[in-house]
Amino acid sequence: MSKKILKNRIFCRRMLMYWKARQYGLTHPKTVKCSQTLDNLLNRYQNYDQHCS
Repeated sequence: MSKKILKNRIFCRRMLMYWKARQYGLTHPKTVKCSQTLDNLLNRYQNYDQHCS
């Protein structure tokens, strides 16, 4: 996955997480799962240069 695509997926997941937090609350399992997915994407983005160089 290219860095640009990864960045776009992070943006979309972040927007989805904000929506879920407003809809369900910060501690709802749907919000937490979305947050964990976002964390995973952010970690992949942060480590992208190390693994793709």
